[in-house]
Amino acid sequence: MSEAPSSTDGEGEYAQARKLVLRASNREALLKSNTNTSTKQKSSLSSNDLDDEASNLGADFSNLTLKKDHIARPCWTCPDGAIYLEAFHSLYTSAYDFLVAIAEPVARPEFLHEYKITPYSLYAAVATNIDTESIIRVLDRLSKNGLPDSVRKFIQECTKRYGKAKLVLKHNRFYVESEHHDVLRELLRDTKISQARIVEGTAQPATGGAAGADPATANGNGATADKDGFVISTRAEEMEENLKILQESLDGEDEEEDDDMNDGGNSNFNSAKPKKTKLSVAFQIKPEMVEIVKKQAIDLDYPLMEEYDFRNDKLNPNVPMDLKPHARIRRYQERSLAKMFGNGRARSGIIVLPCGAGKTLTGVTASQTIKKSVICLCTNAVSVLQWKYQFQLWTDIPDDRITCFTSDKKESLHPESCVLITTYTMISYSGKRSDQSKGVMDAICSREWGLMLMDEVHVVPAKMFRRVVSSVKAHCRLGLTATLVREDDLISDLNFLIGPKLYEANWMDLTAQGYLANVQCVEVWCPMTGPFMKEYLHAANARVKQLLYVMNPSKLRAVEYLVKFHEARGDKIIVFSDLVFSVKEYADMLKKPFICGETPEKERQAILGLFRTTMAVQTICISKVGDTSIDLPEANVVIQVSSHFGSRRQEAQRLGRILRPKSYTQRDGTNRSTFNAFFYTLVSTDTQEMYYSAKRQQYLIDQGYTFKIVTNLCELCDVEAKVNGYRYKSPEDDRELLRRLLTLDTEIEKDQKAEDTAIRKNNKDGSALADESVKRSGGSTMAQLSGGSGMRYREMGGSSGKRHPLFAKRKRT
Repeated sequence: MSEAPSSTDGEGEYAQARKLVLRASNREALLKSNTNTSTKQKSSLSSNDLDDEASNLGADFSNLTLKKDHIARPCWTCPDGAIYLEAFHSLYTSAYDFLVAIAEPVARPEFLHEYKITPYSLYAAVATNIDTESIIRVLDRLSKNGLPDSVRKFIQECTKRYGKAKLVLKHNRFYVESEHHDVLRELLRDTKISQARIVEGTAQPATGGAAGADPATANGNGATADKDGFVISTRAEEMEENLKILQESLDGEDEEEDDDMNDGGNSNFNSAKPKKTKLSVAFQIKPEMVEIVKKQAIDLDYPLMEEYDFRNDKLNPNVPMDLKPHARIRRYQERSLAKMFGNGRARSGIIVLPCGAGKTLTGVTASQTIKKSVICLCTNAVSVLQWKYQFQLWTDIPDDRITCFTSDKKESLHPESCVLITTYTMISYSGKRSDQSKGVMDAICSREWGLMLMDEVHVVPAKMFRRVVSSVKAHCRLGLTATLVREDDLISDLNFLIGPKLYEANWMDLTAQGYLANVQCVEVWCPMTGPFMKEYLHAANARVKQLLYVMNPSKLRAVEYLVKFHEARGDKIIVFSDLVFSVKEYADMLKKPFICGETPEKERQAILGLFRTTMAVQTICISKVGDTSIDLPEANVVIQVSSHFGSRRQEAQRLGRILRPKSYTQRDGTNRSTFNAFFYTLVSTDTQEMYYSAKRQQYLIDQGYTFKIVTNLCELCDVEAKVNGYRYKSPEDDRELLRRLLTLDTEIEKDQKAEDTAIRKNNKDGSALADESVKRSGGSTMAQLSGGSGMRYREMGGSSGKRHPLFAKRKRT
């Protein structure tokens, strides 16, 4: 473990992950094809052409046979792996806990939830010691209809090999561990794995050894070994919190069936019966061949789930860090951590919690539980400072044990153990570094890290992550995110690069319990005025079209009306817009402060401070710099004027700005009865913005949010504009605005470029680092190229600076 990481380690791990992703997609395609085949066969038997036409619109599951007591059961299980859960059922809570453990949530509206069984969800289930038989048995008991054969076979196929073998680091040695002798024997038939095995020396037969180890010997470490030389030990039992979902019985089931269920592999929950000791077998492998063993196991379709026995790690020193007395872990945070530490070891995986639900405290608690060196990766330098503050807020870690590594701050690592907070790009940067930065990176690469904590893990591109993996060696990886979605559909790679999704909270349940604000989502339709629509239809430039529907006068009047309405109620309002010109225009119209990429840091903090602490500033206008890394718990109204096309992640992030519970949020279960936050999306009708808006809202709709469509607000705003003298109250004002927009097109584009440049400059740990080796210069017009703007033509040579002897004595000008 002390050897320097290879530059190809990350690429090799990524290739292995892609192989598993491809294998999983093939299994899903097989399930879908079998379902479509059976559906077509049934539809071909139909005697009615109308029935045939209807069956072609989608899968027809109307012939599913219901059980006699189907009313007492909460789920429908379809042959294609889809599961529908009645959220109003009396068994909803227990069924929900089970389904989240074995299936992926697809949509969770108020009354009916949809889940999907996937290879990834089953991979996560077996990672928490839920066996194949338990999944099939409990799912069949919860289902209103008989469990389809296709689903049963799919579960068996996906879990036949997943979870059967683990790579465990305990006592500072690597072991391949399993409950099944046959699995280890099959792995050892592979030449490379057998060469990686360390055959431990045997001594005298053990007395009082573990049951079933016959003949048994004791190796040099005092552990019991069987006839194959496998080390026998007591299996790490899963905690009751994670397995009680398998013990939930249905109303009306007789006691005999319950007893059968208790005997099916989870007898530790039956207090009337003695616990049966379960054993596991393992063999040790060479540390330098761990990656080879992992690759070979994947080729054999036995992917090794990694676990870190941190309590028995005596080689790596502990970090003196404990939670402070005022730290309180909420119920859902405790359950997410129970999935990670369920068997006393640390599992790698991903935890999904909504914005404002305490992801940072969850990560801090995981770090202090392991108490080994932690490397925390963030998206930008602002997040680095926030994470450092949270570590100091919730734990008693000494100041010399917490280190930041950014482009502006390069602190030395503690020689024993520490918590290092840095950015993805600081670790993955492949260009030339300063001497100080290189020294810190050498220290990072040479150390064994107990935990790699990854914030906003969904934004990590595969190429960058490969560099991080090849640079940093960590025994356990934990990813944190609020929106596990990507527009390029590469989110599935994270299931094998990091680990399975360990826990995902239900937004609506947390809202009902008062941990999140209850948000009313409203989509306001703003008709385009005649002159604006005419120019929109004739515009050939996409940027001009976007500018026209963002600066639609109907939107301007609607924003002014909504701001005045909510300020009268005493609300705190954020007006979001991606276009910098519109941010400045709306701020000027409302006479409110604005924040964009070019806003100086002191001015930005002053505006945010006034917004948080006083009523002097109730409304602020923010560009896309406010999507993340700005904490405004007092805000309870968001008005979104424009957005980044169809980004679902941005929609959820902006909603997260107002999700934090307010001082008046009820926590007695009645929070859903009243709205205490408002999220407005203003959309120009009959434009491309309507398509983008529908796409953006899909993720929030799947979480259970409903968007109320308001079509007549602009009519009211037009009347109010004339009565109260709004900035744009007449057709003449609209035409003047249109004239300005068309004549300032070039200036507007410059503002947008300046915004992007400022964001990159302020976020030196972001994309600016990646572009450091590339220098660009030039002008966009012939006047600039000919020197009209003071530019000079200069040739830049890439040579070493040597001059020809003929010109060596000439002075350089």
